[in-house]
Amino acid sequence: MPKEERFFGLFNRHAAVLVKGAEALRVLLNGGPGVAEAARQVVTFENEADAIAREVLLLTRRSFITPFDRSDIKDLINTLDDAIDQMQKTAKAITLFEVSSFEPEMAQMGDSIVLASKLVVDAVSLLGSVREDSARLHSITEEIIRLEDSADSLNDSGIKALFKRYRDGNAMDYIVGVEIYDHLEKVMDRLEDVANRIGGIVIEQV
Repeated sequence: MPKEERFFGLFNRHAAVLVKGAEALRVLLNGGPGVAEAARQVVTFENEADAIAREVLLLTRRSFITPFDRSDIKDLINTLDDAIDQMQKTAKAITLFEVSSFEPEMAQMGDSIVLASKLVVDAVSLLGSVREDSARLHSITEEIIRLEDSADSLNDSGIKALFKRYRDGNAMDYIVGVEIYDHLEKVMDRLEDVANRIGGIVIEQV
């Protein structure tokens, strides 16, 4: 019997929404009057991604033959969904704390998030030809991991700059800043999880 191929289209759709969420988060990190609208867009995209994830899980239950192991399909879509969920949590925290201006390192972490999300799109698009494109997939996942490493450095330097600025001043601004950095770092961590999950699929399929 033929394998169910609709999974690949759903993965691609989810990854595309992931990029939209990342781009909205990046706009949010520009600060200013556009913060509220950008946060709303992140939430909208997160809801859209949730609907796609549910469709994947339903299709997994209904399909007799899947392109690769069912547990891998579930893990991949859940990991993709965790990434955009964390973007939504970041936007929620920023809205909760009424933050409208951001540190340069935060914006740079936002750039890394956008780049990593676009790399996820590239990787997901190759899952239908995983054996033929295993080398390219390996290269993409390695690049996502490198971006996560650089984001960790930005996180550390950003927190250090906050500490120097506020150690004799407003402790609450320091606490809020650290909270935002923590959320942004977690977004990159979730994107690294996606890369690792795809890497695992490649190893199993090749």
